[in-house]
Amino acid sequence: MVERVPGDGRTAATSPWTPFRHPVFRAIWAANVVSYVGTWVQQVAAQWLMTDLAPRPIMVALVQAATGLAMFALVVPSGALADLVDRRRILLWAQVWQLLAAGALGGLTVAGWITPWSLLLFTLLLGFGAAVNQPAWNAVLPELVPREELPSAIVSTSVGVNIARAVGPALGGVLVATAGAGVAFLANAASYLGLVGVLGRWRRPEESRELPREPFPGAVRTGVRYVRHTPQMVSVLVRVGLFVFAGSALWALLPLVARQRLGLSAGGFGLVVTAFGIGAVSGAVVLGPLRKRLSLDRVVSVSIVAFGLCLAAVGQVRDLALFLVIVFAAGGAWLNLLSGFNTAAQTVLPSWVRARGMSLYVLVFFGGTTAGSILWGAVAGPVGLPGTLAAAGAVVILGAVAGGRFRIRETEGLDLSPTRHWPAPILSDEVEHDRGPVLVTVEYRVMPGGHPAFEAAMADVGRRRRRSGAYYWDLFADSSDPDRYVEIFLVQSWAEHLRQHARVTALDQAAEARAQENLEPGTRPLIRHHLAAGPQGRS
Repeated sequence: MVERVPGDGRTAATSPWTPFRHPVFRAIWAANVVSYVGTWVQQVAAQWLMTDLAPRPIMVALVQAATGLAMFALVVPSGALADLVDRRRILLWAQVWQLLAAGALGGLTVAGWITPWSLLLFTLLLGFGAAVNQPAWNAVLPELVPREELPSAIVSTSVGVNIARAVGPALGGVLVATAGAGVAFLANAASYLGLVGVLGRWRRPEESRELPREPFPGAVRTGVRYVRHTPQMVSVLVRVGLFVFAGSALWALLPLVARQRLGLSAGGFGLVVTAFGIGAVSGAVVLGPLRKRLSLDRVVSVSIVAFGLCLAAVGQVRDLALFLVIVFAAGGAWLNLLSGFNTAAQTVLPSWVRARGMSLYVLVFFGGTTAGSILWGAVAGPVGLPGTLAAAGAVVILGAVAGGRFRIRETEGLDLSPTRHWPAPILSDEVEHDRGPVLVTVEYRVMPGGHPAFEAAMADVGRRRRRSGAYYWDLFADSSDPDRYVEIFLVQSWAEHLRQHARVTALDQAAEARAQENLEPGTRPLIRHHLAAGPQGRS
């Protein structure tokens, strides 16, 4: 179970192995690990192949940037799609797409027809598949385990990714050295087969729908609005963006460091990335005890500083043994800080908007990675690898300091279950679902002396109205009756307002209760619904 540490809000999470008692989670986790092994084989092979085809820092950095660019372009609409249609089907087709792209890349490489730009093109195509896959996977994970086990499932998933990071690069290095990059790409294509089989057999429960499906553009806007008015998500996005912009220098330049400064072969580069993965798996072991002693924000901050120091050091060291120790430590810091970011983001998002919210998280992560990879790759040409990596490490640490005001707060115990406590609207006639916009007014009578507390509580209520679907909200005081307040908010359509009824959570209900503690005794809010009149009343 997840238990609160008395006195300071810290959380002692369950073991990372607890979620494995659920068969579906276990099967998907195992298939994912195999797929991630293939992904790391692919990445090592692609980066190393580029050092042969076009050994310039900017071209090597573009291999990573291509994946980030694909994520940046598609991940937000993919998140909306994952909240609107069957996530299992999205996951299944994303694996098939990546299987075909990796297979085609492998075939062209074996045939000797690959060029630097065609390598980047196929890396971009694989990134498109990953962009469609990632929001759906983030949203489906909470369906595989009970909510109290979600933080452990997130850590378990990170452990799986880093087990793959420990095995995949070494395997990729061996394959490139002995059989060539083309065979490594074909091995990546084969790694998707297991996940295709598991997803094909999984029978996800059908979702019942009382209302028509949300229009796609409106679904995207609703997701962005939810994140914008959720301070915890804003803090996570700011901290992630500050970190990955500079932290991406490690992945962008590591192949060149291994080849040019350490004189390693493809197998040696695989060993370097394996050391990072082993460090990350080891970081998962210490994460549980660490979380018992430190807050989530402190774990993230310490891990960012540690990663920054390691990043600055990797460009200065030529001794392989010491280099591997530094990369190992960087892996542990990476696991701890990304697990913290993921936990903080996923546990603050209700199921109806989880894929859209996480798509914005992925957007910031890969947007920062893309911009950072291009920048640090361009800087490394004239400045050199040691100076560039030292500067990137310093920027990582400065980002931790600058982002300190955006604290990562504990969210693992939040009750985001829908309450449906709003009373059903009173209608004189049937209302078409596309009728809109809808103006909702709520009148309150506040007891004398309760105005400041009421207004402060209603500011929180207003944020929650916007999260659940309102595109405009405000609170007005009656100039002729200072104890009378009117809350108004606008929703795009009648169907969207009905969805809003179904989205309101126990936390929203508690916020409304805090505001209503300041009402005159014996009074209740008076709610009215107003529909746009005439031809304009169709959204």
